Amino acid sequence: MYQRLHWAIAALLVLSFIVGVPVAYAADELNIYSYRQSFLTKPFIERFEKETGTKVNIVFMKKGMLQRLKAEGANSPADVIMTVDIARLHALAEADLLQPVESAVLEQNVPAQYRGKDGLWFGLTTRARVVYASRDRVAPDEVRDYEDLADAKWRGRICTRSGYHTYQLGLLSSIVLHKGEAAAEQWLRGVKANLARKPQGNDRAQVKAISEGVCDVSLGNSYYYGKMIANPDQKAWADAVRIVFPNQNNRGTHVNVSGAAVTKASRNRANAVAFLEFLSSEAAQQLYAQQNFEYPVKKGIPWDPVVEAWGRFEPDTENLYDVAALNGVAVKIVDRVGYDE
Repeated sequence: MYQRLHWAIAALLVLSFIVGVPVAYAADELNIYSYRQSFLTKPFIERFEKETGTKVNIVFMKKGMLQRLKAEGANSPADVIMTVDIARLHALAEADLLQPVESAVLEQNVPAQYRGKDGLWFGLTTRARVVYASRDRVAPDEVRDYEDLADAKWRGRICTRSGYHTYQLGLLSSIVLHKGEAAAEQWLRGVKANLARKPQGNDRAQVKAISEGVCDVSLGNSYYYGKMIANPDQKAWADAVRIVFPNQNNRGTHVNVSGAAVTKASRNRANAVAFLEFLSSEAAQQLYAQQNFEYPVKKGIPWDPVVEAWGRFEPDTENLYDVAALNGVAVKIVDRVGYDE
């Protein structure tokens, strides 16, 4: 079904460019561009369609959403975008591709720190940027804060993915926000000096490296722990580490979000806002908690039992809009440090 919808939208888009006028859509439809995978979004789409009678068309992407929306301009068929990471949301907002939303429902369900400026985007789940530590080679209290990773005692003991990856840049941006640019650069230089190998792979690859004795600690998103536990081929990696929620005695653990927004070109604004409100509702937030080992943004929603077993933690109360705005500064720091070299 989704493949047919994809081609239908593509055909309409081509037609719109040929005739030079915007595509018209029925009032009971909603068109979505999504970086979130089908298995994550399908339960939400089906429930929203059933409850509202709105037909949902969705295009799944791995990259290029910003460039596509720019190219389509006012002719874009997309009403809603769904993505992960504050930097991607911020980039879409800065490119003037989103429109502001005023909604008492969203303001009640989504804490202010997880909302974009002027209601341009809304966080829907959070994920903690945690330290994965070897159960065998790292004492329970040996690492407490992100800042600890720059200490020389970790020389040759740290693995990370590329410093340019959006998850790494989000954490670095939060350190810039709290400590300033100079201190953040000094921290990253310390982490680089402690690397066991050149930055490479994804978050799970770092945990695999710990299980193989390549390094002792790494940085990664919390939900990957649940994914590894649930994967028979990766459970041994997860069993080799424990999760550490950093900075619990001061500012709290850095978190990032998955989120959604209404496009500037949307012709189904009412349906788009209704969909965002649905995603922030109790029913949808419970689905989120069950689907991907993430944390719901709406207060009072029970965590998945697997996630609950990792323990409660205090998240950083930083406004993620302010963090995302420092992404460019973080990139320059990675450049100067030569982190990936």
